[in-house]
Amino acid sequence: MHSKFQAVLFDVDGTLLDTLEDLADSMNGVLQTEGFPVHPVEAYKHFVGEGMANLVRRTLPENRRADEAVVSRCFASMVETYGRKWRDKTRPYEGIPELLDALQRLGIRMAVLSNKPDGFTRLTVSHFLPGWSFDVVRGESPPIPRKPDPASALEIAKTLEIRPERFVYLGDTGTDMETACRAGMYAVGVLWGFRTAKELLEAGARALIEKPGDLMRLFEP
Repeated sequence: MHSKFQAVLFDVDGTLLDTLEDLADSMNGVLQTEGFPVHPVEAYKHFVGEGMANLVRRTLPENRRADEAVVSRCFASMVETYGRKWRDKTRPYEGIPELLDALQRLGIRMAVLSNKPDGFTRLTVSHFLPGWSFDVVRGESPPIPRKPDPASALEIAKTLEIRPERFVYLGDTGTDMETACRAGMYAVGVLWGFRTAKELLEAGARALIEKPGDLMRLFEP
């Protein structure tokens, strides 16, 4: 086994799971109830990634984004709506089960870090990826700062007793790549997710992969 890397830290949305339609359907339902314009599913690729509160704010009409009462009300509605719809269309990306199998066979430690609220992160991972052992599964949980602050990534490394430079960090956004770089982890960007190769490279990706199985090249003897 390639001795340099001993663990993989995964993002969730856009990396392990394709959650886009459930997020879009839920938020569009909230917007429709409020009498606000809705957005095409593809637009949500740019709304997600920095926590649900930011997702909510970004989808609102520009002249309502600074209205904290509206943001708070829509956030509460989004939590309730997504709580009903989170598993309607979400699925693991093709090749993810095989990647997790391969990593587990090699004894590579695995953990999850998302900006999705902690409860939803744990729920989606346990439901859609029940057959694999993740040492830590963590979502946004105040007062710990969300990504790209490296605090949670470094805490996970400490929990696993593995130095940060021995981690591969796999994600699909510039936020993920910045988190990896700030934590001293090896940043790998996925091209099946929500953002572009350009964004990933500009944020510090050390490598890009087109399909999940490509990650195993880092663990070849």
